[in-house]
Amino acid sequence: MALNTIIAGSLIAVFAGLALIHIYWLFGGRVEQLAAIPELDGKLIFESTPLATLMVAIGLGLCTLLIAGTAGMLALPFAQAVLAWMTHGLAMVLLLRAIGDFRLVGSFKQIRDTRFARLDTTLYSPLCLVLAIGAAIISFTAHV
Repeated sequence: MALNTIIAGSLIAVFAGLALIHIYWLFGGRVEQLAAIPELDGKLIFESTPLATLMVAIGLGLCTLLIAGTAGMLALPFAQAVLAWMTHGLAMVLLLRAIGDFRLVGSFKQIRDTRFARLDTTLYSPLCLVLAIGAAIISFTAHV
């Protein structure tokens, strides 16, 4: 099995898993939902709505399809070059998320003593960096 296929399969599994977590939250699941929202002075900085949760789930599902299409594992109605460029964009968005806003999220955040911040430091930001690297590899090795 080619390394590219292993990377693509791993990315697909992670994006699909994240989409399923959001669907779980959409249908009333509460486990770890609040740990996914940044806090400031003990208060969540936003309250997630069902529509927002649905949109995130759909976005993550589209990331799954994009990686599968770019890796040649799924036929999509876009030219391979377009898929590769979209995957470049995805990699950049994920890299920017890993870097963060220098305040509440990302590797260089200032607020580090909340539950979200600790999870962001140990899980969310490193995961975004790994996903960014994986998406970049898929985009640069796409058969254009």
